[in-house]
Amino acid sequence: MLKLLTSIPLYHSMRRTGRPRLLPLNLTVSVTYRCNSRCLTCNVYDRKADEFTVDEFDKTFASLGRAPYWFTMSGGEPFLRTDLVDICESAWRHTRPAIINIPTNGILTDRIPSMVESIAARCHGTEVIVNLSLDEIGERHDVIRGVTGNFEKALSTYKALRKLNLDNLTLGIHTVISVHNVLRLPEIYEYMTRELAPDSFITEIAEERVELDTIGSGVTPKPDDYAAAVDFLTARLHEQKFRGISRVTQSFRARYYGLVKRFLNEHRQIIPCYAGFASGQIAPDGDVWFCCIEARSVGNLRDANYDFPSIWFGEKARELRKRVRTGACSCPLANAAYTNMLMHVPTLAGVGWEIVTRQPPGGRRQTGTGD
Repeated sequence: MLKLLTSIPLYHSMRRTGRPRLLPLNLTVSVTYRCNSRCLTCNVYDRKADEFTVDEFDKTFASLGRAPYWFTMSGGEPFLRTDLVDICESAWRHTRPAIINIPTNGILTDRIPSMVESIAARCHGTEVIVNLSLDEIGERHDVIRGVTGNFEKALSTYKALRKLNLDNLTLGIHTVISVHNVLRLPEIYEYMTRELAPDSFITEIAEERVELDTIGSGVTPKPDDYAAAVDFLTARLHEQKFRGISRVTQSFRARYYGLVKRFLNEHRQIIPCYAGFASGQIAPDGDVWFCCIEARSVGNLRDANYDFPSIWFGEKARELRKRVRTGACSCPLANAAYTNMLMHVPTLAGVGWEIVTRQPPGGRRQTGTGD
């Protein structure tokens, strides 16, 4: 955590002046586009890619040094990669991240728990966060996810993961708020937290992304509907009592909801964006993006002999940073938003003040920051 906090002024300087040259502390690695869901909010399964091998990931991670603080191993469905354990271990061996976050639809009940157990064992000292994607309850979830029986399989996976009881495993529920479920968010939340009692319940807004092939799909909820849903979630957060790092993530989560509410009405960067500075993404075929909303490649790792810094500090990246810095693009992407809030001094001050002034006597463990 100290490493993370001391890096903030350096990233501020990089965004203003281009110096020092820093690698991202938040890196999303899309290991595949393949997916066994057919979601109403995502068409990523239609994308094709010549996927990186473990050896290619290993060479890439070796070029990162100890820069990344957390990884998100994303998809598609990450657990369709039978070598996901090796990919995670490679990232851990080369970079020693504090967090490895893995979202999953939970369908592969016979595979996911054993793979998660192996990842947690091999990546000791790193918090492994598995976020199970549940957008509704029962058959309603199956309709949104396009797979009959998805909900029951996900519950079986959740129960098997809960039985692992690993010290470095956090098990969360992740809900995408879209036009298909926004009006039912209170019922969804109450069911998930009451019946499953996850370590964390997090949400993000359904977006129109190039990566997901959802431009023009109309999946994003109306601003007023979203505001009502997250106002409910924020009130529930403030009612709960948390300890330790959970109090920090609770405060950031409430602020994320507020940022998205403002974005839906103003359509601009509400706080400065650090995509391309402190956060980035690697596509399954080795393209390097600043984020998945526009999915603009600044270079391919295969063409650069798997040397991530040569792409990150290359001319295409410098040009795209100008676009980000001037606010020419904007979005409510959750993963990038949490990094942006970490870099935003007023947000940090607000979180600190809330922690100091609200002293809960006890509470549940809750961690996790997003996809």
